[in-house]
Amino acid sequence: MTLILALIGLALVDSTSIGTLIVPVWLLLAPQRPPARRMLVYLAAITAFYFLVGVLGLFVVDSGLERFRDAARSPWLLVPQLALGVALFAVSWRFDSTKRRARGELDRTAAWRTRVLASQSSVAGLAVLALSAGTLEVFSMVPYLAAIGLLATSHLSIVSSVILLAGYCVVMAGPALVLIAARTMWHSRIEPLLVRIDNFLSRHADSATGWALAIAGIVLARGAIGGLVGS
Repeated sequence: MTLILALIGLALVDSTSIGTLIVPVWLLLAPQRPPARRMLVYLAAITAFYFLVGVLGLFVVDSGLERFRDAARSPWLLVPQLALGVALFAVSWRFDSTKRRARGELDRTAAWRTRVLASQSSVAGLAVLALSAGTLEVFSMVPYLAAIGLLATSHLSIVSSVILLAGYCVVMAGPALVLIAARTMWHSRIEPLLVRIDNFLSRHADSATGWALAIAGIVLARGAIGGLVGS
């Protein structure tokens, strides 16, 4: 039960990312918003992307943890890991919404908004947008990586872990699904709520990405330093 509650909590954090919530909100607020079925294609594509990445991660950890335990302690792997961790931490400082606005610069999410509005006219465009958003978030999906780590060390069978991972992805897509359903049923009555959600998430999206990258960088660098010192 503790594992399931932890996975639900992580999935709800993941559900607020650019790809899983901000982009769907933008689509729902677009002047010529796409039909619900197109938005469901987008959501299905990014959820499937997350799921496949997670399954791959589980299999890699499950099959390679023991086999590559010694190799993982080699300086040939630890030094690049340390460099990647430092690079992610350094890059994270560029994702600060407050500082960018103070310099008169647009948030990085502004470029994504333009891309979203340009991609909404076709199913293929939205599917490509979903894959692009998922790929962009690969290095900053800290909650998802934490969930994979929990599953990999839970001593569950690989089948059970994959089933729980599928449930994680469903929960992650839940808030966006709820908003799509609400927009379909209540139309303009739900628009003020969508605008408030958009304002809040867009205002803090850059900073949230920066924090995720910083945490990922610290974890990678700390692991590499520990391996180098202990070797």
